[in-house]
Amino acid sequence: MKPPYGNRPGDDRSGGNRSGDKKPGGAPRRPDQGPYRGGPSQGTPGRGFGGGPRQDARPGQASGKPSDAAPRDGQKARPNGGFQGQTPRSFRPREQESPRPSPDSPKGTVWLYGHHAVAAALSNPARRLRRLMLTEEGEAAIAKQLPPPWAVAPERVERGRLDQLLGRDIAHQGTALLADPLAPPSLQSVLEKPGVIIVLDQVTDPRNVGAIMRSAAAFGAAAVITQDRNAPEETGGLAKAASGALETMPLLRAVNIARTIIALKAANVWCIGLDAGGAPLSGPAFADRRVALVLGAEGEGLRRLTRETCDEIAGLAIKGAVESLNVSAAASVALYELSRR
Repeated sequence: MKPPYGNRPGDDRSGGNRSGDKKPGGAPRRPDQGPYRGGPSQGTPGRGFGGGPRQDARPGQASGKPSDAAPRDGQKARPNGGFQGQTPRSFRPREQESPRPSPDSPKGTVWLYGHHAVAAALSNPARRLRRLMLTEEGEAAIAKQLPPPWAVAPERVERGRLDQLLGRDIAHQGTALLADPLAPPSLQSVLEKPGVIIVLDQVTDPRNVGAIMRSAAAFGAAAVITQDRNAPEETGGLAKAASGALETMPLLRAVNIARTIIALKAANVWCIGLDAGGAPLSGPAFADRRVALVLGAEGEGLRRLTRETCDEIAGLAIKGAVESLNVSAAASVALYELSRR
């Protein structure tokens, strides 16, 4: 049965069902919350952590290109439309996410690499392991973290063999573990666990998702939810960035982010969209509430429907010459702030 749309039964956080007291999309508004920023009535495209215009504007609106949007006073134009100081994506060297299809890489499997990612997977009883390849140095490093015997016998190989298998640009640290992807848990099982729930709206960089999972594990979050289509698959790069958190932090994939937020609200979870235009996030203000933190993609930020479905929009108090943060860094700061409850 789908959760109800609009106000939640028994929810008095909006201060009553008064006319004009709801945001677009039926989400309740707190009495002390200011006017909704970035909504369609203002005609302002939503902004991400960098405060830049959306890149999916309709015809006649700002296209999101630097030439279409005038910079604010004292603000330097960013040539790539992303975060200030960020190297354009097209010029950043990137690791190959997964090896090319071969007899060493059966369909439906993933190569994990890196000391922490491999050791965590070896100690996870829910992970189906297929093949473990280690250099002499890599085996010694894994043995320090997790003394053998392991669930799968290791194969001693030279570093060149792993370079050939994974790619020369991969920082595998002399370790490679072939395994099946983890089965995603249900939303109901996540709601039964305490802690903040993180919802990622089209965050596509696997290293950002992995870094967010690592921070989520560090601050005791309940789970990370990504979109099913516009989000990275489970890869070695994501697992390495998560530094073992992929094995302990539940990762869900939702078909529709807005409907998932509605389901969370129906379960009495207060959904906070993180955006540069919101009032500073305050952890103590949510001491008595279960919270879901919703983050959008770099540059584009939260999509319109996602913003409108959240209970409220909050930002980070950033001082100094840096105007904005990478999405994974912003998630870490927000999780720390919420931990002060």
